[in-house]
Amino acid sequence: MSGFELGVVADDFTGASDAASFMVQGGLETVLFNGVPEAGRENIHGARAVVIALKTRTMEREQAVEESMEAFRWLRKAGARCLYFKYCSTFDSTPEGNIGPVADAVMEELGIPYTLLCPSLPVNGRTVRDGALYVNGLPLHESHMRNHPLTPMWDCRISELMRGQSRYPCVAVDENGRIAGLTRGVPETNALCPAAGKNGIDAQSGAFAGANAKLEELAARWGHLYAVPDYETDGQGQGIARAFSHLPFLTGGSGLAGALSRVFTDEEEKNGSLIKEPRRDGTPGRAILMAGSCSAMTRRQVQAYLADGGFGVRLVPEEIVAGAQSAETVWEQIRDAGRTPLVYSSAAPEDVLKSQQMGRERVAQAIEGLFAGLAVRAVEAGWTRVISAGGETSGAVTRALGCVGYRIGDSVAPGVPVMTPLDRPELRLILKSGNFGAEDFFERALRLTEGGERDNG
Repeated sequence: MSGFELGVVADDFTGASDAASFMVQGGLETVLFNGVPEAGRENIHGARAVVIALKTRTMEREQAVEESMEAFRWLRKAGARCLYFKYCSTFDSTPEGNIGPVADAVMEELGIPYTLLCPSLPVNGRTVRDGALYVNGLPLHESHMRNHPLTPMWDCRISELMRGQSRYPCVAVDENGRIAGLTRGVPETNALCPAAGKNGIDAQSGAFAGANAKLEELAARWGHLYAVPDYETDGQGQGIARAFSHLPFLTGGSGLAGALSRVFTDEEEKNGSLIKEPRRDGTPGRAILMAGSCSAMTRRQVQAYLADGGFGVRLVPEEIVAGAQSAETVWEQIRDAGRTPLVYSSAAPEDVLKSQQMGRERVAQAIEGLFAGLAVRAVEAGWTRVISAGGETSGAVTRALGCVGYRIGDSVAPGVPVMTPLDRPELRLILKSGNFGAEDFFERALRLTEGGERDNG
């Protein structure tokens, strides 16, 4: 394999497809693998970026680090020039979570003095200011994330979110390139360069670039270091990407991944090496819609589809656990319905808490298994479009279908691309994180993936 610009490891599947979509928008042809490719299946099909999706977000720490490092080593061996650890723009993690341990391990193995923690995604309302993460203007722990069933968030300060996870300190870098220490005795402020404010990408890039020398100095003092830059606009993100694209390892959400892709694309355009291929996102055939996320937005999307006359089947956790509702019984309901079915387990927080009294993992595994079984039955019956809302649901579906890798197409919504399996070009998958997309997400996804035979050529 020849080298490529950007190698990304994501801690769940929808996070991987989210990042990949922004990288495609940034100009990099992108391939996504579900897990580290096996020997003999490493063909990246001429892509300039490769994303590896794992399922490490809530995994036991040692195993998460082991699997992540295997993926990063594969990407390095395959020729990635820049490595990127992608996590959710809401910094999804437990207090003893895996963002810090994985990032620590990469910095230590590669001997990198410092890197960034950059979860921002302004287009979806995720922003960072003064080292704190906001969701649509609300501090993270006051947003919908305070009720997340797997990773409820307890603080908005990234330094505090990292405190129990990492051995190394965090510092904030404001829009003017000034550093403010957040933890473990780092000096409170260090003015580095003249104010740049929001006066354009070039000025913003210069302000952030001015922080490099001081960050290296602080990293030498502490062994390693994390910098948390202000990132409230796409322009700031582009400035961050320009200022720090020389680093061999970066971490963040899909916003910075997209900004880095634009930096690398600009470089390819300048040297005349950029080649763009047309994408075909439509395919003939029936579709199945699935919603396993209990986020507020997914619940609204389900309601919108049903209110518009859509056909739906609601999953009941108690019935699934008892064996009364299964992939087989639901398939019997939907296969001859003549309409596009939406199968959903999405429920309000109080209903989720009630069902979890049967055991959180037990319920989650039962629901995921049912969705996976439905997807397999649909594809085996010749259905060609699988559209799924929810990270855990989507991960279960992709594992069950057994597709090795995907070429990334255009997006239904920011961070939600159409994916074509490399070994099943007739199929189209759309897999999204719970809170992504507008209320008419399902209708949009159906329209984007409609097509004729020529679209698979």
